[in-house]
Amino acid sequence: MIQFISHFNARFSYLDGIRLALEGGCKWVQLRMKGSSDGEFLKTAAEVKKLCALHNATFIIDDRVGLVKTSGADGVHLGKNDMPVDEARKILGQDVIIGATANTFEDVRNAYEKGADYIGCGPFRFTTTKEKLSPVLGLEGYKNIVSQMNTEGVQIPVVAIGGILKEDIPHIMQTGVSGIALSGAVLNAENPSEEMKTILKILKNER
Repeated sequence: MIQFISHFNARFSYLDGIRLALEGGCKWVQLRMKGSSDGEFLKTAAEVKKLCALHNATFIIDDRVGLVKTSGADGVHLGKNDMPVDEARKILGQDVIIGATANTFEDVRNAYEKGADYIGCGPFRFTTTKEKLSPVLGLEGYKNIVSQMNTEGVQIPVVAIGGILKEDIPHIMQTGVSGIALSGAVLNAENPSEEMKTILKILKNER
């Protein structure tokens, strides 16, 4: 599973990035627009919703639990300082996807027990797209977390995130995680949609 987390650069807006990722075959996107107003966010979300419907992709928004229903998103991703998973679940109900950020096995177990559907686990390495970064995990960090999950019977998809590059994917997938989340690796490529196609091929070969 590849998740694309929206960002922007000098060439592409949040919406451009998502469109290019979807055109490259990505089936899961997260609209993350830190610092934007709700109005701005909803305007972009309306376009993302249309694109996801066109490409039969899952549409997740970052943090804004109150805008999940309004935006028509399939779910929400909650950071460690965002609303607790169980609280969001009460508001949104059982049919909405809720993802949670984790940096340790304790984080994973906590999110799992509170009813999260998947974990965004990281950072793999230092990344500039996120402020207040948790300790970097590296390959050993993922191996240890997956090993503890297996020992304790915690069964929830874990998606590796944080500064991941194309060449890292085979090694990360060998740690036992379920998928990869990317942002800059796709957006900063010469041709983002072709880069996404290449990444999906790499992932397919790792299964």
